[in-house]
Amino acid sequence: MNFQQLRIIRETVRRQFNLTEVANALFTSQSGVSKHIKDLEDELGVELFVRKGKRLLGLTEPGAELVTIVERMLLDAGNIKRLAEQFARRDEGQLRIATTHTQARYALPRVVTEFKRLFPRVHLVLLQGSPQDIVDLLKDGQADIGIATEALGDIPELQSFPFYSWHHGVIVPAGHPLEAVTPLTLEAVAEHPVVTYHEGYTGRTALDATFAQAGLVPDVVMSALDADVIKTYVELGLGIGIIASVAFDAPRDRALRLLDSSHLFPSNTTVIALRRNHYLRSYAYRFIELCQPSLNEVTVRAALKPSSDD
Repeated sequence: MNFQQLRIIRETVRRQFNLTEVANALFTSQSGVSKHIKDLEDELGVELFVRKGKRLLGLTEPGAELVTIVERMLLDAGNIKRLAEQFARRDEGQLRIATTHTQARYALPRVVTEFKRLFPRVHLVLLQGSPQDIVDLLKDGQADIGIATEALGDIPELQSFPFYSWHHGVIVPAGHPLEAVTPLTLEAVAEHPVVTYHEGYTGRTALDATFAQAGLVPDVVMSALDADVIKTYVELGLGIGIIASVAFDAPRDRALRLLDSSHLFPSNTTVIALRRNHYLRSYAYRFIELCQPSLNEVTVRAALKPSSDD
């Protein structure tokens, strides 16, 4: 048994049992992939995959159990490397942050600026994607820290911590009739075409629930992944916008107005998520503390510590 065989097993599951894609991902040949799988099955004395001819269709029962162990072994192998780097190069390395556009654009600039001042030799990588992309990157060990509002809770492999709370806000072009409606109501908002976030992004689930509870169905004429796109189309007159209020920048968004609408929508919480059992360098804990001062290294480590049940 060797690490290449373990990587092939993991990648085969990730690539939906397509051995051509597995070979491309691991920079080897398809025949080499097949041989490694057969050699491991011969060594273990069990079949790991369900087959139809030469095609792999899925995992056998022992194969499914093996994959869990393989994931843990490869995660720990990466942890060993990061542990060595922690002591050999304390203030050098790479920190990978998976987040959405909204967080990268509006919530993290202050944190990133301070972090780079403290750790100039650490290469910071911002991986932008959907909330589900962030979950996948964390689970696969391709990201060290995940930051988003949606999708990061209730994932057994992840531990989440509150970052900050925010509300949605209604934005309109300057001079729009809604500026005269005080206090603003959901009924008044629902009378206009709406441009807002795509499903699964930046609190859209809570937004839809708020209208539904009021018995209203907003006319969402366009949805987008980030606030900058939404603001662009509101400026063009496509409709009114509903965005995270933190994404409104008055000096830059001079053609728009942010209406007082915090009383209309529930508070949302953006969270910081970490993969359990994923070894973090000391500067990663410092990044988290810069996001939320209450989350120091001792607090985060204690939350990540496996319970007796685990």
